[in-house]
Amino acid sequence: MKRLENKLLLLLTFYFTAKAALAQDVDLSFFNKSLSIEERVEILVSQMTLEEKISQLMNSADAIPRLQVPDYNWWNEALHGVARNGEATVFMQGIGLGATFDPELARLVASAISTEARAKYAIAQQIGNHSKFAGLTFWSPNVNIFRDPRWGRGQETFGEDPYLMSRIGVAFVQGMQGDDPNYLKTAACAKHFAVHSGPESVRLSFKINPSKQDLYETYLPAFEALVKEAKVEGVMAAYNGVYDKPLCASPFFLQEVLREQWNFDGYITSDCGAVSGVAFKQNYVKTGAEAAAVALKAGTNLNCGRTYRQLIKAVEKGWVTEVLVHERTKQLFKTRFRLGMFDDTKENPYLSIGSDKIHCEEHIDLAREAAQKSIVLLKNKNNVLPLSKHVKVPYLTGPFANSADVLMGSYYGVSSNLVTILEGVTKALAPGTSLNYRSGVLPFQENINNHNWAPNVAKESDVTICVVGLSADREGEGLDAIASDRRGDRHDLKLPESQVHYIHQLAEKKKGPLVLIIASGSPVSLEGIEEHCDAILQVWYPGEQGGNAVADILFGDVSPSGHLPLTFPKNVGQLPDYESYSMKGRTYKYMTEEPLYPFGFGLTYSKTTLSNLRLNSEKLKKNTPLEVQVEVSNSGAYDIEEVVQLYISPSDTTGGLPLQSLKAFERVVLKKGEKKNLKFTLNSESLKIINTEGEKVWRKGKYKITVGNASPGDLSVRLGAAVPQEKGIELK
Repeated sequence: MKRLENKLLLLLTFYFTAKAALAQDVDLSFFNKSLSIEERVEILVSQMTLEEKISQLMNSADAIPRLQVPDYNWWNEALHGVARNGEATVFMQGIGLGATFDPELARLVASAISTEARAKYAIAQQIGNHSKFAGLTFWSPNVNIFRDPRWGRGQETFGEDPYLMSRIGVAFVQGMQGDDPNYLKTAACAKHFAVHSGPESVRLSFKINPSKQDLYETYLPAFEALVKEAKVEGVMAAYNGVYDKPLCASPFFLQEVLREQWNFDGYITSDCGAVSGVAFKQNYVKTGAEAAAVALKAGTNLNCGRTYRQLIKAVEKGWVTEVLVHERTKQLFKTRFRLGMFDDTKENPYLSIGSDKIHCEEHIDLAREAAQKSIVLLKNKNNVLPLSKHVKVPYLTGPFANSADVLMGSYYGVSSNLVTILEGVTKALAPGTSLNYRSGVLPFQENINNHNWAPNVAKESDVTICVVGLSADREGEGLDAIASDRRGDRHDLKLPESQVHYIHQLAEKKKGPLVLIIASGSPVSLEGIEEHCDAILQVWYPGEQGGNAVADILFGDVSPSGHLPLTFPKNVGQLPDYESYSMKGRTYKYMTEEPLYPFGFGLTYSKTTLSNLRLNSEKLKKNTPLEVQVEVSNSGAYDIEEVVQLYISPSDTTGGLPLQSLKAFERVVLKKGEKKNLKFTLNSESLKIINTEGEKVWRKGKYKITVGNASPGDLSVRLGAAVPQEKGIELK
């Protein structure tokens, strides 16, 4: 009865609203689906007053009842699951998705996220919840380059390489936005545009002047790919300034690059509070009204914040025109119409998604599979792994062995099914085993009680599994990393001293092998630790099914197949100054020192062999594609998935060229004993280099083509990677 009353009330409300609209000569033809979106938007926005238009230019947009425009909050997050909006499937953090080197998996994960988002939005609408985090415009993914491993928010990205970032990012956006020709499933947003990766402590006021070569070689390619290939609906302008202008007030980035060069036809939002920061953090102008004016003129459609309220004053002063306000407002309504917010039609396939899709078994299984594929085996001395499920006396210890927080990383949703590593291992072990567990050490400080028996348990154990690492409390966005004294960034790459001390205690007392599991969103230095460990797994922040996925790898149900999406340096001394945005000495592309673990590295439980590398030509003319073929075989005893990677290295790196660049990769399934022939085709555009002027040009000369399962170098092979195949080529 109550439901019937609510429906009647809704119908009456609609009737009287429509009647009032007609009485005021309101043109409701913008509801006509046969018109183009451009026509519908113009009909709607042209009927708004200046004040009404301005009210739509902020993330918390007001309702306009006379035009039947509901209120809407644009702010939403979905880096690895619908965030901050109740129960949702929690997938592994972005850096783990990068470690899969699997664009199709990224698309599936994002598709699951957007399915849950649609279901949650429908329910929110039914109960009148129009609040923040309840909409369909998601400010994800983060495709900033992870240029320095000290950056706390690097965990949100897909790694340090622009090509890998582009491939995973494009697939993620496609999964978020769907493939319907008429409607967006959700609206993804590429952030933070551009040249933004710390330091967190000064991100609101930081000013950067990168070289044009670094800009177009490193910082822009992922954004360009998401705009041109994936047609991403939103782009977020970052806090910082570049070339002496705040990003959300930069005509160069927002108009010349985005709109003119890349033909972007989505909306541009500021990061939250960034428009205000144009005046009060960047000191680019003096007042909020001036900040609102320069941001609007530069191309920022949406102000995450309330500074755009002062556009009334800006119009009165003549700093901006109402015509410009009109155009910026129209762009926002294009997005809302593309999402179907003004249509109630069966033609929109996403309206039928029900609540049964929220945290459903299909998505839980996908979260487990994705986490499995993200885990990187860094060391496996004497094939200690996989362990037997019948190991008599296993010992699980470490500060994060039973932690749910370490599964999630930052910008997370919540789940009723968080599986810790302790739970996953307990479930996997055969009955009759004598599993022992003690945390042993506090995560970020030495134990208060020094009478700690935990290290001694290793004396009695057939294998000791120690789970260490960081968490979003230690690394992440400055507002949330409550255990960081650098606002979410890191001073160095070491594990906390308490954990290092505990690992040494275990190594000294252990009876059986020591297996180290590292949960983190960034590289940790293992100097003085690595040699004491028999096996090492990097598991990132693996999501709600992390415990099951880790157990699947530990006990051999699945062979590890993740590969490092960024370089693991030996120590912080190998890194350039954190505040420098020059790429010299950074990442596998420019680093000359030998790291601890190289980009692209990752072992399996089997043996991969590469052979018979062939090129279609050893001398290639401009506008001719390069075809590369190679045979890859699994000569070990386990079924595996392997990531085969193709790199190009110029013999002459003068002019700031990268030492090596990833140009293609493929994740391939190989049964034990199986051999496959892979073919990569590189168009001539991908073989061009970026010169010091930021121009993409064909540079003649000699290059080396390398195909392997890690980035080129002797270190990769010494650590256990396959011997790569190499051939020379000359570009004519």
